Amino acid sequence: MPETAARLVIRQPGEAPGFWQPVPANGFVRCLLDPAVTGAENPFAMGTQTVDPGCHIREHLHDAHEEVILVQEGEGEARIDGAAHPMRPGTCLFLPRNLPHSFHNTGQGPLTLLWLILPGGLETFFARIGRPRAEGEPPPAPFPRPADVARIEAETVFGRLPA
Repeated sequence: MPETAARLVIRQPGEAPGFWQPVPANGFVRCLLDPAVTGAENPFAMGTQTVDPGCHIREHLHDAHEEVILVQEGEGEARIDGAAHPMRPGTCLFLPRNLPHSFHNTGQGPLTLLWLILPGGLETFFARIGRPRAEGEPPPAPFPRPADVARIEAETVFGRLPA
């Protein structure tokens, strides 16, 4: 077998770093895999994000990253470049660079998305804007995004939306 810096990673439920997320998403993120953990030759990051009912992931784009979303639980709507698309378990989306998108929980329960971003970096954003979360702990009261969120976005995986 060829030499590689990549290594086997197996994470059981509750073993991945988690972060409570601020409004408007609320809910939480689990950062399952990232380049620092895997050493993958083609760096990526993967995790889940759970969005509370009535909440949403604000419109954004990734100017240097491609993203895959797979709906695991719940119902929602993806708004992509001005068009609305229903989301339910099994819905899969590939989002190329520079495509504005947002996700809205329109259901009665949590909306859980599996996300994969290439290259990695989304895990860093979630850690910097969120608060550490332990598996099974009760959610905190809703809290605002950091005042310097624009700087955090610029330093991680987000581009600027068209004016």
